[in-house]
Amino acid sequence: MTKIGIIVFPGSNCERDVQLIINKFLKIDTDFIWHTHSQIDDYDALVLPGGFAYGDRLRAGIIAAHSPIMHEVKKLAEKGRPILGICNGFQILVEAGLLPGALITNNILQFTCKWVRIKVINNTTPFTNLFEKFESISVPIAHAEGRYLINSKELKSLREHDQIVFQYQDFNPNGSVDMIAGICNRRKNVLGMMPHPERASDPLLLPKNEIGNSVNIFNSLKWFIMNSIDVCQSN
Repeated sequence: MTKIGIIVFPGSNCERDVQLIINKFLKIDTDFIWHTHSQIDDYDALVLPGGFAYGDRLRAGIIAAHSPIMHEVKKLAEKGRPILGICNGFQILVEAGLLPGALITNNILQFTCKWVRIKVINNTTPFTNLFEKFESISVPIAHAEGRYLINSKELKSLREHDQIVFQYQDFNPNGSVDMIAGICNRRKNVLGMMPHPERASDPLLLPKNEIGNSVNIFNSLKWFIMNSIDVCQSN
């Protein structure tokens, strides 16, 4: 049976939002997985939700990156399982070394919460396969440490290996280099993004004139999982 695990750290606060979207729109079962858990091999995909893991002490994501469960997350990443980190989840993936670069305080030096539009740069990942290339997505951001930084050499590598998945479209809300809103690893199965697609997936939550296609990030994941299962069963 298909099942997605949602990892919960002390201070996570978006896990139920993610669960609602996956249960309601994808019709896929989910489990909340506490950060001390060590048996997660049975899950078809993992989501690291937003929040303030460990109160963002030291810096966002750094303590959570050393939680026991992250050893298991790394193992599943090596096996090719899809792993999605949203906002604080993105910060944790970076701090754990699963994604390159760093996320620091916004250039405006304050928490920012607003709707933005991002565009799909890579539509060949498990999370973007149902989008057209350069398709626009309406999605809210809510972060104080969302400014993505990476040195010029590694930025060139991101571009060469198609690891830039999302870019902010009309303006840069936090000062991220190259307008980056989300990246993946070279294998494309680990994605981190600062915007919150789970907060834009239910049409009831969409402001007027915004585009209601954020749910396709989760639909893309479902499509990938189902087709991976079909391939395994046919073999």
